[in-house]
Amino acid sequence: MILKINIGTAGLKDSLVYLTHAFKNDKHLALTPQEESYVNAEIKNEKKLVTINRYDKLIIISILDKKDHNYQTLENARKAGDKVGSMANGHKLAKLVVARDSKLSSDVMLAFAEGMALGNYQFLKYRKDEKKETNSLKELVLDDKSIKNHFINELNIVVDATCKARDLVNEPVNSLNSVDLANAFKAMAAEAGFKIEVLDKARITSLKMGGILAVNKGSKIPPTFSIMEWKPSKAVNKKPIVLVGKGVVYDTGGLSLKTTLNSMDYMKCDMGGAAAVACAIYAVAKAKLNVHVIALVPSTDNLIDANAYVPGDIITMHSGLTVEVLNTDAEGRLILADALSYAKKYKPELVLNFATLTGAAAAAIGHYGTVVMGNADEKVKNKLKKSGNNVYERLVEFPIWEEYGELIKSDIAEIKNVGGPYGGSITAGKFLERFTDYPWFHFDIAGPAFVKQNDSYRTKNASGVGVRLLFDYFKSL
Repeated sequence: MILKINIGTAGLKDSLVYLTHAFKNDKHLALTPQEESYVNAEIKNEKKLVTINRYDKLIIISILDKKDHNYQTLENARKAGDKVGSMANGHKLAKLVVARDSKLSSDVMLAFAEGMALGNYQFLKYRKDEKKETNSLKELVLDDKSIKNHFINELNIVVDATCKARDLVNEPVNSLNSVDLANAFKAMAAEAGFKIEVLDKARITSLKMGGILAVNKGSKIPPTFSIMEWKPSKAVNKKPIVLVGKGVVYDTGGLSLKTTLNSMDYMKCDMGGAAAVACAIYAVAKAKLNVHVIALVPSTDNLIDANAYVPGDIITMHSGLTVEVLNTDAEGRLILADALSYAKKYKPELVLNFATLTGAAAAAIGHYGTVVMGNADEKVKNKLKKSGNNVYERLVEFPIWEEYGELIKSDIAEIKNVGGPYGGSITAGKFLERFTDYPWFHFDIAGPAFVKQNDSYRTKNASGVGVRLLFDYFKSL
């Protein structure tokens, strides 16, 4: 159930949440002296959420901390929205109205609504008592006439797109293989109005995409290569921006089998990059943003079979470059490399690739941000980092110095698919860089794509990371 956000006013029996940095009784609340005294006492005891139960409705006062940076204030509002949403569902409310202190900006109210809507997400498809477990909260009304309708429309779209990405990543491989993933993209294209073409194994073979074909050798399910495009008539960019997403629907590690504890049970999430770019273009198309965007998703699983590729194999890639495979668990870079090479045909303005690529990135910064690197110019990098802050999907740039390229030189092929024990996320980036000849930025989302404990409005399991960042970036253009 996606929580719908609208503009409106509170009815007499509507439960209300009131946002403020510093509490003061006003017309939205009309508290009795006893209620006002109670609220002040609770705030004095450092309570950030104060609830008044009037039996026929709830009044919730949310005290929002004001941070040094505006993006931190907005993140604080999102987290508060998630907490209030949980409270509303606990009281079995179907509708909630949000009002604000006049000294509070409408951006804070929108962030609060976003946090509540994203926190309301549930993946209950396989639960026997799905109807009983479904959250009661269905409608959120913002009592604020200063907010334009198009902001509400965009917010609903980006929440929907993020939840779609979460659904895709949460779906197990026995019901979402590479063909199913491409079909899900087709359904999204039909709904949002962007173009899609899905290349089958024969087409992938004819294009000599050796990376995708090698990873797929151990599978009974054929690979797919999805090409999605949104091209409005008045696009602000003359050359397209291309998104590339890793679509490994399940990763055993291949013959370099994953052996560490808890390393394989959540590998359905290894297509988080694919979900991010596909759902981003879905949101861009639904919002009719004036940007020309193409999204490429190579997809397969990485399984073990008598015919599976093995360490020591030499692969000839789509670009013609030869790769020595030293680790079959470094498969994501192989399928991404073919897609990055294919992207050259579009003569792109910029290419952004998203992938749950390396454990090294997750080990370096945890789930608190995304490791990025690439050769895009500083203006582009700064815009992307600003969008990362805006939606609190923060970016940490790693160096991509030429010396790291020495670590992936092969004795018998042109490059190998892994470096040494150091700088694992960077050597993966250097590998990808060999298949680019355009401005490019790489996002390693291995840390934040799938979180194993509840993380506020990001919930537990699939977070949908990347969708909101990309949408914010495209809006900025």
